[in-house]
Amino acid sequence: MRPNTPRPPLAGPSSGPTPPFPIRLSGPIVKGFGRGSAELGIPTANIPIVGLSVGGNEDVESGVYYGWAGVDIDEMGKREEGVNGGGVWGMVMSIGWNPYYKNEKRSVEVHILHTFPHNFYGARMNLLICGFIRPEYDYVSKESLIEDIRVDIEVARRSLDREAYLKLKDERYLMEFGGEGHENEVAS
Repeated sequence: MRPNTPRPPLAGPSSGPTPPFPIRLSGPIVKGFGRGSAELGIPTANIPIVGLSVGGNEDVESGVYYGWAGVDIDEMGKREEGVNGGGVWGMVMSIGWNPYYKNEKRSVEVHILHTFPHNFYGARMNLLICGFIRPEYDYVSKESLIEDIRVDIEVARRSLDREAYLKLKDERYLMEFGGEGHENEVAS
């Protein structure tokens, strides 16, 4: 259960990510459980959980993380005005079992801090996970889950808005959608 204490407004040190971060993950955007947009009002772009096992990330703690997401929107032929080839946006993501929903398999669900006019299943997404926000909790109601996710989103925005994290938005990896040799990996 979620502790009944105030949430910190920021995550991670101001000086930038510390090991094991940043962590790099990549994969095609796949259909998830269908709850993000429809039930929670918080759309997610999911990547296959198998991505965690490539590069030694299978032991990543279940919980909520923040970082940057590069999305190859052109791959699906769905150009967005002002975005050629794709783009990089802040993200908050959940890796875990979603105890409120009693999931039987672990998932990687990414909420990109940008509003898209369409879905883009099948497009490639590169993630640069910069830090950990909080562990995974169970909730007594859907409303308390939504409230906590909204706090996670604001913590991610504020955390990424610091100079050391803003610089990472320009990391070349985020916009390299080559496929071959572009495996999920832990950054060194």
